[in-house]
Amino acid sequence: MRNLTEEEFLALNGTEIGVSDWVLVDQERINRFAEATGDFQFIHVNPELARNTPFGSTIAHGFLTLSLFPMLAQAADLPLPVGMKMGVNYGGNRTRFLAPVKVGKRVRGRFKQIAYETKGGGQFQHTMEFVVEIEGEAKPALMAEWVTLYFV
Repeated sequence: MRNLTEEEFLALNGTEIGVSDWVLVDQERINRFAEATGDFQFIHVNPELARNTPFGSTIAHGFLTLSLFPMLAQAADLPLPVGMKMGVNYGGNRTRFLAPVKVGKRVRGRFKQIAYETKGGGQFQHTMEFVVEIEGEAKPALMAEWVTLYFV
């Protein structure tokens, strides 16, 4: 993990700051997400019924794909501010689900820094483009602009 100063962060605006390893999205992960959220739509949890859809198999929930952000960010070894005490999700400015993640596929996160701003009182706002790529496919699963607040 790289710890950067404010000046070093500012120099990264507009650049890619990390790419994670590939992560398998299997039926067990999808089923656990359905249990956690109460979203049991058949296209996620019933392989027999999902086989007859245009997807041909079960697919991950869009929100499951989005929820991989923390794990993929950690695996990408994204930079953090020097002296950081904590970071919290501040929200998303934009999120688009572009392609389904079929069961058995692997995904990875690609992160680009959009902005790094001083908010005062030891707080910094970090805005990143978060893209989830699907192995072997040209179209990504999702693109989001995600905002994190760092406290130093």
